[in-house]
Amino acid sequence: MKSKNLSEKILRSVKSKGFKYIDLPSVIEANHIVQRSGENFRKFIFSFTDQNGSELCLRPDLTIASCLRYLENNLKGKEKIFYSGQAYRKSQNKKDSIIRDQVGFEIIGSQDEKNDDKEIINTSLKLLKDFRYSSGTLTVGNVEIFNLLISKLDIPKRWKLRLSRHFWREDYFNDLLQRLETNSDVDPTIVEVDKRRYLKMLKNDQSSIVAGRTIKEILERFDKKIKDPRKPSRGRNISKIIREFLRIKCPIDKAANELNKFFKKYKINLVVDQKYFPISKNKVSKLNVVFSTAFGRQLEYYTGMVFKIDIKSKSKIVNCCNGGRYDKLISDLGSKKQIPAVGAALNLNNSL
Repeated sequence: MKSKNLSEKILRSVKSKGFKYIDLPSVIEANHIVQRSGENFRKFIFSFTDQNGSELCLRPDLTIASCLRYLENNLKGKEKIFYSGQAYRKSQNKKDSIIRDQVGFEIIGSQDEKNDDKEIINTSLKLLKDFRYSSGTLTVGNVEIFNLLISKLDIPKRWKLRLSRHFWREDYFNDLLQRLETNSDVDPTIVEVDKRRYLKMLKNDQSSIVAGRTIKEILERFDKKIKDPRKPSRGRNISKIIREFLRIKCPIDKAANELNKFFKKYKINLVVDQKYFPISKNKVSKLNVVFSTAFGRQLEYYTGMVFKIDIKSKSKIVNCCNGGRYDKLISDLGSKKQIPAVGAALNLNNSL
């Protein structure tokens, strides 16, 4: 009853901010989840096969269900929507509930990125007044800054793609950094073979076709592979830069200054303005506001600003809200164009 009353209060509050209520399906196609989160995520979902042989699952995430609705109904333009319901997900911790009661709200299809980010955070903060807590932390991160850093580093393209793609898989990401330090993905024997092939093909007719490509195209690819940096010392230096970047954590009003000091130290051509962040106050109500470069690794679909709110309630710290920007999610689900989206969800199970 307590949770129900809280949910009703929150829903009224979200509606007062101009969001429109929608219903979401409880069952979706499993491949939508697996494609976004990888086969490894399959063990966390409740799936089954229907009479037509299609694999379906109980929704483990309300955001994907919402984005599918926008796509499948061929909706256009800006929508401010909210919804409530349960998400179903297994956990590695046996004490965790498999059912999560949530209230979510999103802004989809709007080009006003910075103001939308602020609105989602401000709406989350307004809803927090219905929670009982003594103190807490609002943590803000930004996946886009990490990807910009990776794009500027002097490493092979294959490494840039790997590090950006697997940022959200923390253990595997750390393993990638260890491999980068030794270039252990490169077989020296194969490198030498490539070099011999390269020199031999230079003498051939550049317009000749081999396996569907011209020799010129093949040589261009070989040229990139041969010129990839392969010295372990360079890999160790890049790994050091990335690890140091991911240790940056500070009050939110110091975020731009700390990042710019880091970029200057390593001669990285990036500059961040403090206005880039959706909030600059170090204290909001009973929350301390911090910036963390390492935050944002919970879900693969985040592309920009991310945040979470942890509160202290009855002598324990609980996570009550998570959100962020996911501009590529709808196109990854099948849209022919990229549609901006940002949102957040409150976990009512942690509302004590």
